[in-house]
Amino acid sequence: MDEQEVEQEREYYYFAIKYCTENIFLLCAYSNSRSFKRSICMKNKKWISLAAAVVLAVTALPMGVFAAKKDGEEEKLTKVTLNEVAHSIFYAPQYVAIEEGYFAEEGLDLTLVTGFGADKVLTALISGEADIGFMGAEASIYAYQEGATDPAVNFAQLTQRAGNFLVAREGMPDFKWEDLKGKKVLGGRKGGMPEMVFEYILRKNGLDPQKDLTINQSIDFGSTAAAFTGDASADFTVEFEPSATALEKEGAGYVVASLGVDSGYVPYTSYSAKTSYMQKNPEVIQKFTNALQKGMEYVQTHTPEEIAKVIAPQFAETDLDTVKTIVKRYYDQDTWKSNLIFEKESFELLEDILEDASELNERVAYEDLVTTEYAEKAAEK
Repeated sequence: MDEQEVEQEREYYYFAIKYCTENIFLLCAYSNSRSFKRSICMKNKKWISLAAAVVLAVTALPMGVFAAKKDGEEEKLTKVTLNEVAHSIFYAPQYVAIEEGYFAEEGLDLTLVTGFGADKVLTALISGEADIGFMGAEASIYAYQEGATDPAVNFAQLTQRAGNFLVAREGMPDFKWEDLKGKKVLGGRKGGMPEMVFEYILRKNGLDPQKDLTINQSIDFGSTAAAFTGDASADFTVEFEPSATALEKEGAGYVVASLGVDSGYVPYTSYSAKTSYMQKNPEVIQKFTNALQKGMEYVQTHTPEEIAKVIAPQFAETDLDTVKTIVKRYYDQDTWKSNLIFEKESFELLEDILEDASELNERVAYEDLVTTEYAEKAAEK
């Protein structure tokens, strides 16, 4: 539908609603007499049918037709491209914000692209293909270390725990991390948050990632579950959802540990934009953050079942029961923050993890790569 057609359709429905409400519903509300109301409404039955049809048609319209209507003035939606590191139920608040129309309410026309890896998201951000990137904040640190002239600055933190799980070939109800000694594990990309958090947990439990076990880091992101099914030599794999649950349902694997629980609170994923974009479009960043905050508040005040129903359209290939199971798994481990503020303590913990993994040349000042201005304003609304 082009812009002219949208405009014509908008005007038609505004007129129809105005006419119907003025001539029917106000008329039916004229008297407190139940019999009078019944008489009037019966006489105007065809108009009530039209009103009902209009209401139904309105609910089926594209969100953009009615979004951002303020004081009778139409507000044109601002196009924003978001590149996400992966499309996972782990990021439920973001999908709630999309499905509930919160971005449109804030005047944004959001395009969502999946980058399949923080390195690819960062490339899209730097090249200008994406306006906002959603990935682990470590990517912005790496770019800064390499001398980025227009660094990506983190302005909102979504998750506060790791979102992956350790999957074994067999059920291990009494699993201990020491059980990985001498075993082969399908891990993540070197320098990425999934792999670094995994190694962080190993060290916390007295294991040396390089000496005490074998970690295969050669498999592409998103392909480890298939590799685990096809490679009988691997004893464990580290998986995001829905892959972890899918392996369980197939009888090909069993979740034995949550990296999110065993690592503790870590700043796993955040939103960032280039400094230049943020300076030119502060109102866009604020509106984007406002919409996300609404999504955060939704997941804090609704049940896993309610959350699952809202985000289900984002995961059409996954049945609703599985979506519910996964949402509950993340919900129960306190995955999502109540606000989007990226605290200094969290950033410093991230740098500790990078140092432990020998991925940090020198520490970066929190103020250079994080701003809390937008998240703080969103939390106040």
